[in-house]
Amino acid sequence: MLYLGAHLSASKGFLAMGETAKKIGANTFQFFTRNPRGGSAKNLDMEDIKKYLEFSKENDFGKIVAHAPYTMNLCSKDEKIRKFGRDMFSDDLDRMEKLPGNYYNFHPGSHTGQGLEIGIDEIADALNEILFPGMKTTVLLETMAGKGSEVGSHFEELAEIISKVKLNECLGVCLDTCHVTDSGYNIILEPDEIMKKFGDTIGFDRLKAVHLNDSKFGLSSHKDRHEKIGEGKIGLEPLLKFIEREEIRNLPIILETPNDEEGYAREIEILRKNFK
Repeated sequence: MLYLGAHLSASKGFLAMGETAKKIGANTFQFFTRNPRGGSAKNLDMEDIKKYLEFSKENDFGKIVAHAPYTMNLCSKDEKIRKFGRDMFSDDLDRMEKLPGNYYNFHPGSHTGQGLEIGIDEIADALNEILFPGMKTTVLLETMAGKGSEVGSHFEELAEIISKVKLNECLGVCLDTCHVTDSGYNIILEPDEIMKKFGDTIGFDRLKAVHLNDSKFGLSSHKDRHEKIGEGKIGLEPLLKFIEREEIRNLPIILETPNDEEGYAREIEILRKNFK
C-alpha cells in the first residue's frame, strides 16, 4: 500500500490530524512534538489518543512520524544545549510510548566546530543515555543536506552513529530526497547507485520513512531548501521513480513541501494518480 502523508499542525490533537490527513487524501502524517524552535510540550490528551488509534485502524493508516524540534542539537560544543536536547528527546520518547509502534525522527545535529568524529560520538553517547530496553518507538536519524557543520549528510556518518549505539535495534533512518540531493547524491541520474550505497552502508532494514521534497537549489548545494513537488531541481518523474522502488514503496512517505493543506492535497493526488 502507498502510505502518503504531509506535515500537519498538532495544535488540535491527534484525531484532528488524522481527520485532516484523510481529507487531503493521506493515510499517514508527520507532526512536531512541540514548538519546532523548542520549549515545553502540551499535555497529552489520552482520550484524544484513544480516538485517534481507533480512527487510524478504521482507515488503514500507516505508521506516523513525530519530528523533534529543530533546536535539538545533541552534539553542540555547548553542554547546556546538549543537555537541553537530551531532556527534550527523553520527554518526547516518553510521550511517544503512548502511541506505541510509531516513529520519532530527529536531525542528528551540528558539531559546531568540534569536528565530525566528536559530533558523531556525542550523538551516539546521547542515544546510549536516552534509549531504553523495551521501548516501542523507533528513533529515526534523518539524512541531512550538509549545511554548515551538520552531521549526517553522508550515509557513512549515520552508519557510524548507529554502530556506536548499544540499543541500535531501536534505530532507523528517514531519507529526505531534498537533503540527499543537496548533499551530493544524484537521485535523478544515479538512483540505483545511491540505493545500493545505502543498502551496503546502512542496510535497507534501517530505512523506515521518506521525506519527499523537491529541492530549490539542487545537487551539492548544501542549502536545505525544500520546493514543491515538480517545481524544483529534482522534478516529478525522478521523485515518482524513487518512491516506486521496492525498498521504498511501502514506507511512510511524508511531504514537507512549502504548502498549505490544499497544496498538499494536490500533490498527494498527483502522486497517487501517477504511482505505478
